[in-house]
Amino acid sequence: MPAGYDLIGDIHGHLVPLETLLEKLGYERDGNGWRHPSRQAIFVGDFVDRGPEQRAVVNLARTMVDNGAALAVMGNHEFNALAFHTRDPEQPGTLRQRSNRNIRNHLAFLNAYLGDREAEAELPAVLNWFMELPLFLDLGDLRVVHACWDPDALAVLEPRLAPGNRLTQDLLVDACRQDTEVFRAVEILLKGKEIKLPEDHSFRDKDGVARQRIRIRWWEPGPHTYRSLFMGPTSAEAHIPDRPVSTDYELDYGAEEPPVFLGHYWLDGKPAPLADNVACLDYSVARPGGKLVAYRWDGEQQLDAGKFVAVERRK
Repeated sequence: MPAGYDLIGDIHGHLVPLETLLEKLGYERDGNGWRHPSRQAIFVGDFVDRGPEQRAVVNLARTMVDNGAALAVMGNHEFNALAFHTRDPEQPGTLRQRSNRNIRNHLAFLNAYLGDREAEAELPAVLNWFMELPLFLDLGDLRVVHACWDPDALAVLEPRLAPGNRLTQDLLVDACRQDTEVFRAVEILLKGKEIKLPEDHSFRDKDGVARQRIRIRWWEPGPHTYRSLFMGPTSAEAHIPDRPVSTDYELDYGAEEPPVFLGHYWLDGKPAPLADNVACLDYSVARPGGKLVAYRWDGEQQLDAGKFVAVERRK
């Protein structure tokens, strides 16, 4: 057993902050990649898209996991990559539509792996590694999932998961069929819980896309207004109505539950727990001025703001 875990947030193809953070955490590079003498890293997913060093980041993380120096869970960007590159067995095309928007969002990965013969030869093994990533980790005193720990979603998926909480090919296909129970369960784990805004309200996300649904702070008990429940950029809060939520929703990650670590939410500011037992580690390294963030966990059940470690993206 490791002496402790270092949980690392969304990397999105940014190698320099990742290597800087590993050095800051006491990891050293040897002939078998990066390793700590007594601790183990856990990546919360989203290794790819957006950044300039897709292949290098995947190779680093994959080597650490394969060598036992790290664990990892799947992020929504790894799931999207699998769907984008997997043929639909029931209709022409791939499981994720190759629309202009989806190509644009996946362009950094495409440019990295479809640019030359050597890179293209690596792609099948990289996609196979994505398939091997668990959707979640439950280590007893510690839990890890990319966006939301939801018992109902887990109950839907667990009977169909491969050993180690991994997708099967059939489950991947079903998870890409919208408006199914499996689709909704995977969306919750990898993208978070959402509710619909009142008809007369919307906001624009970080990419400028108009949204009428908001991600919610699923770990907090109610009652709530739409604004107090909103989990998103502070710049959008003024567009979220400050009125009581009128739709049904289930919330509250109980205080007695083990700490759970997340990525996904594109936070800013100084890293801090979202609750005594909930921490998000995505502080927007893919955005200029963003940070790559880790948490050094040593068994505590109440998280400590002083145990976050961050490095800033330099350019």
